[in-house]
Amino acid sequence: MKLSCADFTFPLLPHSKVLQLIRLLGIEAVDLGIFEDRSHHYPSEIAKDPEAHAKRLLGELEELEMSVADVFVQTGAEPSVAAANTPIAAIRDVNRDTMRRMVEFTVALGCRHLTGLPGVRHVDASEGDDWQRMCEEAAWRVDLCRDAGLTYAVEPHVGSITPDPASALRMLEDVPGLTLTLDYGHFIYQGMSNESVHPLLPYASHFHARGGATGQLQSTVKDNAIDFVDIMRRFKQADYDGYTCLEYVYVDWESCNRTDNVSETLLLRDKLKAASAGSTQGHR
Repeated sequence: MKLSCADFTFPLLPHSKVLQLIRLLGIEAVDLGIFEDRSHHYPSEIAKDPEAHAKRLLGELEELEMSVADVFVQTGAEPSVAAANTPIAAIRDVNRDTMRRMVEFTVALGCRHLTGLPGVRHVDASEGDDWQRMCEEAAWRVDLCRDAGLTYAVEPHVGSITPDPASALRMLEDVPGLTLTLDYGHFIYQGMSNESVHPLLPYASHFHARGGATGQLQSTVKDNAIDFVDIMRRFKQADYDGYTCLEYVYVDWESCNRTDNVSETLLLRDKLKAASAGSTQGHR
């Protein structure tokens, strides 16, 4: 199992200190959250000079003997802002230019995986048009990344145009080559079962792991209802070779600021390691 940790797990620290903390936790790879107006680094700033930004970051990473597992790009402060499938053509054009620059940034970092969001439902657009734009933009990003030697994935999530496994599967059918950054928590939170999410596993090129339960988008490991033991077993059977990212977040949304992220990251790290090694000490 290849483990990484999200830099947005610790947003209150300067980024250099975040990297040091992740390394102190025994994790050698980082997921970079590049979220407009709400992360350590913004897409709009990186887009001005992707290679220079990558060079500065690489210096810090090399000093710590770390690498980048994923670059997670969000062009707005929240999913509904500058969404991938926005009806406004001018914003889609800006998004595409930003994604071109983010691909340059990802390549310069030596990373081979880029994640985005699928899009949302817009009240002033038909469901069919929203879906079509989502597919067109996802397909464009798949091609852009493939040409650069990258894998492109989207993360189905609460509030997105793909909020459940059925819609996520439909998206994958409509966009050949698309993969998933899969987080069971978005489905378990809504009261869905682990079994209902398992059909998405073969499409996962990246995996987000944090505790979750019905009504809790983020929970402690003690309260967790996601069957990580079974998921790790399924990954082993499928020879999954992507990263598993420890992705506790600290944000004032859905009470995702109620956990001790250092302690929970350590607890989940050890649980995943035991599960990946074949531990059979019960599920969850």
